[in-house]
Amino acid sequence: MKIRNLKLEIRNLKNGFTLIELLIYMGLLSIILVVLSQIFGMVLDAQLESESTSSVHRDGRFILSKLSYDIHNAQTIDAPVNLGDQSTNLQLTIDGINYTYSIYNGNLEVASGVETNNLNSGDTTVSGLTFTRIGNNVANAKNTLRITYAVTSKIIRPKGMETKDFQTTIGIR
Repeated sequence: MKIRNLKLEIRNLKNGFTLIELLIYMGLLSIILVVLSQIFGMVLDAQLESESTSSVHRDGRFILSKLSYDIHNAQTIDAPVNLGDQSTNLQLTIDGINYTYSIYNGNLEVASGVETNNLNSGDTTVSGLTFTRIGNNVANAKNTLRITYAVTSKIIRPKGMETKDFQTTIGIR
């Protein structure tokens, strides 16, 4: 009976792991963890890249469509006034209400009376805004403006900040 119990104890000891086996398992586990963390880092970088690019394009297109809509529906362009004038502010009159577009703290704002709204989101800033008068209501020419601005993402990505320049020409209908 004692010999039999001794044989069972020796078998139980053989079921454990050796130090070399533990080192091999720990080495493999650490390699797998390093690879997974690098993949996770690349996924986060791709997400930042995507968010940055989409916020710049989304805000740039929205500003462009809002300016286009308002200028097309304006009765008068009050500033810039004369042909060739360039300004960082745009003043329009739509249905008897005066609207002023300008940049304040990196945001493109439209003010009408007591209400002021930002046209860009909190993820972007707008810079380099210029309005150039290239047409007047003289000799049947349309009131026309050339608009230039840049939209920059506030999201910091590995390649740096995303910036896109926009330029268009819009006239009153």
